[in-house]
Amino acid sequence: MFRELEGTNATVNCPGCGVRLPEADLPADDGVNASGECRQLYWQLSADTLTRADPAFLHQFAVDAYAAQHAGGPSRPITTAFALVGLYLARERGFTSRDVQRAHMLLARRKLDWPRLARPEQAGSVTVLDLLHAGSGYARDARLREWMAVVWETWHPERKRVIALASNIP
Repeated sequence: MFRELEGTNATVNCPGCGVRLPEADLPADDGVNASGECRQLYWQLSADTLTRADPAFLHQFAVDAYAAQHAGGPSRPITTAFALVGLYLARERGFTSRDVQRAHMLLARRKLDWPRLARPEQAGSVTVLDLLHAGSGYARDARLREWMAVVWETWHPERKRVIALASNIP
């Protein structure tokens, strides 16, 4: 994990999304390619998306955008594949968040040797921090949809492989 001093305040760069955050001496996430500080922001966002009485259940989109943006390192191939299939279905096939959740359940039934997809060099210009700065409600929802689009676009070189993984999803 990259750390540097700015004056007297230590910061940490998230290895997944690149966001620079004040160091809180949190352990790196062992499930995705994220600093502990970035993962803490994700948990804050998750608390908001899970506790809202939101019939659209946008939480699934946040899960997929974060996992795709933080691929690599300790991330399992299945985690990245599921996240990218979710983003593809939402962005290109118009699936709702609930539809994506159902698609993930169908994918989970497949016994595959999930491919390790090539992580893009750039993580995208929108991060979980941007969502938290967007406020709440409609503004955050709009920023979440932007985040999904940005992350999906960074993975464009793997688009054909993701579409193949999503085949047979009605």
